Amino acid sequence: MLRAIPSTLMRGGTSKALYFNAQDLPQSVRARDRVLLAAMGSPDPRQIDGVGGAHPLTSKVALISPATRADADVDYLFLQVVVDKAEVSDSQNCGNILAGVGPWAIEHGLVRVAGASTAVRIHMLNTGSVAVAHVPTARGKVEYEGDARIDGVPGSAAAIPIDFLDVAGSSCGKLFPTDSNVDRIEGVEVTCIDNGMPGTSVSAAMSPLRSSKAMQRSLRGSSGCGWRWVPG
Repeated sequence: MLRAIPSTLMRGGTSKALYFNAQDLPQSVRARDRVLLAAMGSPDPRQIDGVGGAHPLTSKVALISPATRADADVDYLFLQVVVDKAEVSDSQNCGNILAGVGPWAIEHGLVRVAGASTAVRIHMLNTGSVAVAHVPTARGKVEYEGDARIDGVPGSAAAIPIDFLDVAGSSCGKLFPTDSNVDRIEGVEVTCIDNGMPGTSVSAAMSPLRSSKAMQRSLRGSSGCGWRWVPG
C-alpha cells in the first residue's frame, strides 16, 4: 500500500532536490534509499515514474532534522540519487542544495525568524562541518523574490549568502591532500584542493580537452579522494 510522505521540491543554486524532514523517512538506510529511488524514478534514464529530471543536477535529496550539536540549528544530510542505477550516495556535500536548507528550516518551524535576515546554522552531516545561511526574512517570512542572478538559472531570486566555517580538509583531511599546492600529473600542473568538496584547478591553456579522461584517471588514483575535473 502506498503511503504519503511530506516533501518539498525546491531549487537551490543550479540544482533541484526533494527536501524531507528526516523523521518522516524510514530510519533504516536500506528502506530509506528504496523510498528515495522510487520518489525520483530511479533507475531509469528518463526517471519517468518520479520527480527526478533525468540529470544528476535534478536528482538530489536533502534530509533535514533538528541539530545534534550545540553550535547548529539543524542537521542536513545531502544524498545524490543516481539517475540510471539503484544507488543513493552520501559521499559528498552539495552547496547548491545547501542554499535551500535555511528557507526550508524556517518554513517548517525549525528556526524562528530573527529580523530582516535570519541566520541559520547548518550542520552538514556529510562532512561534519557547519555553514551559516543568511535567509532574507524582511516581512517576517522567507523572501524568495529578488534580483540575484547566477549562471545556469533563468530569471532572478533572493540571494542567500552562506558562510562556510572550518571546511578546509572536510572530506580528505587536509586543504591540500597531496601536501602540495601544485602537482604535476601527466605533465600538467594541477592544484588538488579540499575546501568543502574535493576538486582540482587546472589551467585550460595547459590541458587540452582531449586529455581530460586520462587526467581524471590519474587524479582518482593520486590521493584516495574522488576528484572532480574542473578546468580553470
